[in-house]
Amino acid sequence: MKSTVSALVLGLAVTTSMVSAQRAIWTTYSIPQTGTSVDFPASIFTEEAGRPDGYGQRFRTADGRADLTIQATSNVSNDSPAAFLAKKHPPARIQYKRTTPRFFAVSSYKGDKVWYDRCNFSSGLIHCVLINYPANEERDWDDIVTRISLSLRGR
Repeated sequence: MKSTVSALVLGLAVTTSMVSAQRAIWTTYSIPQTGTSVDFPASIFTEEAGRPDGYGQRFRTADGRADLTIQATSNVSNDSPAAFLAKKHPPARIQYKRTTPRFFAVSSYKGDKVWYDRCNFSSGLIHCVLINYPANEERDWDDIVTRISLSLRGR
């Protein structure tokens, strides 16, 4: 029993350390067609997981417990961040929401996951990052999500 508990604790420590921002290897993902760029931990999001609408790429962790979408699309309706977010009909129970004239960032819980979306608006384009990760690892992901979010750029 004692060795089982020790193995479980060690397993949790290894899982937690996998999302440590200090240990992650970061790279920049760019979308040449839109000028979108974002820093992301390529050592954590190691698997390509398809393409989103518009331009960009989806990534996920090797074990599938977290995913990241980097995308850009045309703002054909010339929506403000608040109007665009409203059209997406976000859940009523948003835990965090910040809307400015240039971007929005929202986050909440969906089942056993935390979801975080940030979209920046510029020159008729919407540049977004969407991240889903285990709710029980929320604190471990805080620095990573912050760095990804703050690095989002677009022309």
